[in-house]
Amino acid sequence: MTGKSMLRDIFPPHTYDQWRKAVDKQIKGASFEKKLVKGTYEGIEIQPMYFPHDMKGLPHIGPLPGTSPFVRGTKALGHVVDPWEISQEICHGDPVEFNRAAGTDLERGQTALNVVFDSAVLSGLDPDRAGPSRVGRGGLSIAVADDVATAFAGIDLEQTPIFIYAGSSGLSVAALITAFLQRAGKSAEKLHGCIASDPLGSLCVEGALPLSLEKSYDEMACLTLWARDNAPLLRTVVVHGSPYHDAGASAVQELAFSIGTGVEYLREMLSRGLSIDDAAPRICFTFSAGSDFFMEMAKLRAARLLWERVVDAFGGNDDSKRLFMHVRTSWWNKTVTDPYVNMLRVTTEAFAAICGACDSLHVGAFDEPVGPPDDFSRRIARNVQILLKNECRLDKVADPAGGSWYIEAITDSIARKAWQLFRQVEKTGGMFNALQQGFPQDQAAETCLRRSKNIAARKDVFVGTNKYPNLLEEPIKKTGYDYEAFCRERSSQVAQYQAPVDPDKLKETLGRLAQGVGHAAAGSVVENAIAAAVAGATLGQITRNLRSKDKAKPAIQPLSIHRGAWMFESLRKAADDHAKKTGSRPRVFLANMGTIPQHKPRADFSTDFFSVGGFEIIDNDGFQDINGAADAAVKSGARIAVICSTDDTYPDLVPPLCRKIKHVKPDMTVLVAGYPKDHVEAFKKSGVDDFIHIRSNIFDMLKKLQKKAGEMP
Repeated sequence: MTGKSMLRDIFPPHTYDQWRKAVDKQIKGASFEKKLVKGTYEGIEIQPMYFPHDMKGLPHIGPLPGTSPFVRGTKALGHVVDPWEISQEICHGDPVEFNRAAGTDLERGQTALNVVFDSAVLSGLDPDRAGPSRVGRGGLSIAVADDVATAFAGIDLEQTPIFIYAGSSGLSVAALITAFLQRAGKSAEKLHGCIASDPLGSLCVEGALPLSLEKSYDEMACLTLWARDNAPLLRTVVVHGSPYHDAGASAVQELAFSIGTGVEYLREMLSRGLSIDDAAPRICFTFSAGSDFFMEMAKLRAARLLWERVVDAFGGNDDSKRLFMHVRTSWWNKTVTDPYVNMLRVTTEAFAAICGACDSLHVGAFDEPVGPPDDFSRRIARNVQILLKNECRLDKVADPAGGSWYIEAITDSIARKAWQLFRQVEKTGGMFNALQQGFPQDQAAETCLRRSKNIAARKDVFVGTNKYPNLLEEPIKKTGYDYEAFCRERSSQVAQYQAPVDPDKLKETLGRLAQGVGHAAAGSVVENAIAAAVAGATLGQITRNLRSKDKAKPAIQPLSIHRGAWMFESLRKAADDHAKKTGSRPRVFLANMGTIPQHKPRADFSTDFFSVGGFEIIDNDGFQDINGAADAAVKSGARIAVICSTDDTYPDLVPPLCRKIKHVKPDMTVLVAGYPKDHVEAFKKSGVDDFIHIRSNIFDMLKKLQKKAGEMP
């Protein structure tokens, strides 16, 4: 008898019925669904245990990695032969500083150049026209080919993949980069990665575009056709799911609206003369990886399944069905308070992204919510990926999530629900019509409202912010930056660059560019833009001439993008500001009654309750008589007193204690820790102002108390 068969004899497999019978015995008649089944924002019920029968009938189970429908990844060996790109965002505004940071990071483990532009570049504006509010803030400022040469000095773009989001159109940026390559004696043929636009993504974030959608799609098609013939390894379109994630949407909503956007782009490019096999391989998807580890893994796998189905419906070949996926760790769940916890959050998120078979990954710096990352925080973020690759050896497994009954089951559930929601988008007439009608915005806002309620009640926990705060932490300090001076400097640099430019040649090239954009002359449009950049044209000049005959620009209600922790951070800030102004934090006195075992559970709860709002807690070992507790409460100087004891003792303690405190100090707020429902009305009549308990909306309660004390506007 083999060791394997002996093990099976000793530990025979149990059936679901056997397991369920044992569970029902343990929960002693309680509802299985209410006790053990967990609901999600996606509308999926997560079971406490999954079994082989949960995978029966799932259509995506059979195929191997690298084969349709690509749930298990688009490559046969996953990351084993071709690992994901370590593609950390670099967002320095100054081209010189950008180059320094890029060189440092590429020498220390980064494998792809991820360029973030400032809003001036994304809008096609030169520094002198954009103004200091838009130049250098949050990203690189470029205006001429020389800026590109400065930013990319010493970086071999033939060997280094690039990931560049260019806003609502990538044509002008691509022209500057190609002009730089031509001056360096290189062609765009080996340029690989992404110089991409996402007009609907820009629209849902900003609420408006600097050009019409028709013109944006014209430029998208021109650049895509040019890339097909001149830069075959370059992607020219990106679909961002991250804005929906950062607006509080669910994984299902992020997927559905991303797929809807991708379908709209396919239709627009096909209507401009591209084939499905020209267009689909040029599209890159970007998703955020959030804190729900297994859900995020399943989301990424479901994305490939859905896109394969879409491209198949358009008649695309197998290569066109392979979704290229860039992932960034979530911005939604990062915190300003206790920011070092962000290091743990991004590690989990990066792990999920890699197990979900991302092709490229950015790990956010822990100080990302505070301000631009510095060398240290960029290094820590980059090293998360290097550690997961070189020490956890995640590049040695083809499909880490494959075969998990749990992950396979929720992958199918997410895909089905996202497809249903995508069909609702299609019924509105496509993604742009849906955005005009506010459908995605409303869907995301509804989910966000549910998240906010759970965050306020601390059902959803941000460690260090709405749970377990550290009031002694030193906040991260960022050095201020003079953006007005930087804008003047950049404007001067561009003017100096253009001074020796041949005006006649420049006028001639720009004139050819202004003749129009159409799919019949797509290649010549891009070549004319490149020629203009070589002749010395600025980004703004190229953009204005491309759009000289443009029509009305679209406007919609944008998504409400914010971080989930903002509400509790606002409480902490109000308390911190109060401390700076008065020398002390708002205080809460704990009227602990009885022995330590009697009052400690609710005293601990109260301490945590108020600490997340930045309150100073005045604690004690407990009082044996009401007079002593009332005197101490009044003398403490606190404006809030919380009575902490047990429900059994409250009827004898609360009314007289509250009356004594209110008699001496009528404006003092008296609260009771807990909710003794049989005595609530009687306690209120004795003067109790409110009750704090596990079902409290802690944010609303603390905000109200801060306002009452005059500490929050």
